Amino acid sequence: MNAELIDLLRRPSVEAAPRLLGAILHGRGVSVRLTEVEAYLGVGEDPGSHAHRGPTPRTRPMFGPPGHLYVYFSYGMHACANVVCSPEGAASAVLLRAGEVVEGLDTARERRTTSRVDADLARGPARLTIALGIGLADDGSTLDGAPFALELPSSPLAASRIHTGPRTGVSGAGGTDAYPWRFTIAGDPTVSPYRRSPR
Repeated sequence: MNAELIDLLRRPSVEAAPRLLGAILHGRGVSVRLTEVEAYLGVGEDPGSHAHRGPTPRTRPMFGPPGHLYVYFSYGMHACANVVCSPEGAASAVLLRAGEVVEGLDTARERRTTSRVDADLARGPARLTIALGIGLADDGSTLDGAPFALELPSSPLAASRIHTGPRTGVSGAGGTDAYPWRFTIAGDPTVSPYRRSPR
């Protein structure tokens, strides 16, 4: 990782997340431009975070050094991928919710056979991981080379192009407007629909 990316990922996720919009994540023959992300903080700071109550075997990578993946199963069915941020031990991460496949379209189509249009290939956190070939075994993987690498855009998106709002599908206090930590590229067709938690 270059110095700019290292410096960014050492910051709390709420600062790093909007800068990751437009970044390219390369993985296993597919590259995705990130269009939707969510920030999660650490112990005692964020009731919607897996790290809220402290480290567990599941969340250990989230407490590790920045620049790694934290991958977990959602509802026991789908892998979701996060970029670990903040200094080691602080446990903040950015959930990668959606993106546009910009390289490896044929490979992404083979992995995502139910997508009717290319905009749906990585439109949602589970679809994104499938398109990139990310699974639970990649938990803790570095983003500094094979099989995964993260590349920042040459310049940050203009503030006018970034939409913020509450995180999607988060239950309890962490899903309220008090946590407007979902960041999307406004108007991008690959952004997933917002859904409040059913709980």
